[in-house]
Amino acid sequence: MMRRLYALPYFLWIGLFVIIPLAMLIYQSFFNLSGQFTLLNYATYFSSGTYLMMTWNSVLYALIITLVTLLISYPTAYVLTKLKMKQMWLMLIILPTWVNLLLKAYAFIGIFGKYGSVNNFLQFIGIGRTQILFTDASFIFVASYISIPFMILPIFNALEDLDEHLVFASSDLGASKWQTFTRVIFPLSLNGVRAGVQAVFIPSLSLFMLTRLIGGNKVITLGTAVEEHFLTTQNWGMGSTIAVVLVLAMLAVMGLTKEKKEG
Repeated sequence: MMRRLYALPYFLWIGLFVIIPLAMLIYQSFFNLSGQFTLLNYATYFSSGTYLMMTWNSVLYALIITLVTLLISYPTAYVLTKLKMKQMWLMLIILPTWVNLLLKAYAFIGIFGKYGSVNNFLQFIGIGRTQILFTDASFIFVASYISIPFMILPIFNALEDLDEHLVFASSDLGASKWQTFTRVIFPLSLNGVRAGVQAVFIPSLSLFMLTRLIGGNKVITLGTAVEEHFLTTQNWGMGSTIAVVLVLAMLAVMGLTKEKKEG
């Protein structure tokens, strides 16, 4: 009885902030601008070259951001586990997540702007000012920077939980450092990599604020389309349809990257 009482807040939270909003989203996706029930929203989405291109862009950008983040985060997390004051360094890496995303975006607008610090440096060394802001590269850079702590943390935890005796045993049996890493360390830390991929790839699918502020509307994703339909065109049915597709895509990613249990 007490366990049920303790679980009540959890079920209330899930019901109010997950199940009910999702149900409302799915319900709204079957209505057009006139409030009439229709399947046209889904037909339009899957037959429109524009929406399909947005879907491809969303997946492609999310993949690039996840790959860049992983390539930076894994070595960083590995080095962190070898440091004496690793918890302090980890805290410094996580510290930027306490800063509001909007503030970080505006900070990068100043850094990458025409008269920002990066362009001032380029001017100083004789290269000259160039267009950095409102490009794919600047968008990927900022999105990757913001996502790095969310990739480092689960990988760091997985490496911390690694039994060092297995590493020592690998060396004793004649394995090189590279063989030890590829056959022992990396496979045993894959759960952390999967968790990091989920934490980065899934939010990256639906980015919209960074596409506006850093990408300058040149980076178009499904998140941008959802925002446009809800706030500008007021076509809530189409916006809900795209949001439902995003939710399904996120569930598919979670399914593909979930922890594989031994049979």
